Amino acid sequence: MGAFSIWHWLIVLVVVLLLFGGSGKISTLMGDLAKGIKSFKKGLKDEDDEAAIASEKAQAIESRREATQAQAETREKTGTES
Repeated sequence: MGAFSIWHWLIVLVVVLLLFGGSGKISTLMGDLAKGIKSFKKGLKDEDDEAAIASEKAQAIESRREATQAQAETREKTGTES
């Protein structure tokens, strides 16, 4: 088989089959690759959005808790009950 091992010849065979195996094979493969990349980027963006929403919710809850605590302290200082 010459200087190349069986793995080299298999890789060459696969490349040749992909290139000449039929019309549109390369464009189909590249289209599928592009779709995969877009899906991956969308998934990353969705995770970032979910993290931002969770952070905003946590901040809102914390601010409401602080406001409620401040109101309770104000009532305690003034001696009024509600």
